[in-house]
Amino acid sequence: MKQDAGAGSSLGPGLAILASMVSVNLGAAWAKHLFPLVGSQGVTAVRVGLAALIMLAIVRPWRRLPARRDALNLLVYGLMLGCMNLLIYGAFARIPIGIAVAIEVVGPLGVVVLSSRRARDFGWVLLAALGLWLLAPVHEGVPPLDPAGVAYALGAAFCWAMYIVFGKRVSTLNGGHAVAWGMLAAALFTVPVGVAHAGAGLLEPIVLAGGLAVAVLSSALPYTLEMAALARLPQRVFGILVSAGPAFAAVAGFLVLGERLTGMQWLAIALVIVACGGAAATAERKRV
Repeated sequence: MKQDAGAGSSLGPGLAILASMVSVNLGAAWAKHLFPLVGSQGVTAVRVGLAALIMLAIVRPWRRLPARRDALNLLVYGLMLGCMNLLIYGAFARIPIGIAVAIEVVGPLGVVVLSSRRARDFGWVLLAALGLWLLAPVHEGVPPLDPAGVAYALGAAFCWAMYIVFGKRVSTLNGGHAVAWGMLAAALFTVPVGVAHAGAGLLEPIVLAGGLAVAVLSSALPYTLEMAALARLPQRVFGILVSAGPAFAAVAGFLVLGERLTGMQWLAIALVIVACGGAAATAERKRV
């Protein structure tokens, strides 16, 4: 009976994470259409800035200010959120979305493995490394990848890991309040970067309209869903669910942008997914 209750209590958060991944990847694919207008930095600024305004208007978090001990965690959470968005959009501008997310998801894998004390769990890291190696343009039939795009994706992976760690710390607060404060901190960091890059181009109606759609799909909605799920799920279980992210991203890239991957690239993405999900599942069984 306890197992059934646990499964039922995890169903809602699990569905929230899946809905978050569908939303964020569709939004990311749509955002790539705006890159030629204001660049990835400009799209990030519009997305995060509008999402922050939406969250502040809906939640009005100033009605209950966070305690001083939570303020620093919220600040770091928001800065990691902003950096993650800037870096992954920089990667999207240079390499296919599915491949970028396959690299980025190594961040959650790192959280899972570092929270484990069993040596064999590091085997999952080797499996992920094999998947990433298959993406390298040293194999027949594998197209070259922009080194800067790969570097951006690796930077986003680190920020995603920190986002999970600090997101878990602030998830004990009201979920909507935590996301609103985090989005504000992210906006204060990303908007100046976007303005410096694109200037008045950010105010073009087509950019604002497209940015609003991306803000809802890729920021306000998914981060609220993730925060609600993080409050009820261990980090390891969260890692299992987000391991499917590269597959969602690759499908979104194909449907929205027509990005086609080779068989080798699909195999590499599958290995990364198995590594992330396997590491999280193994670590969770150990904990129980």
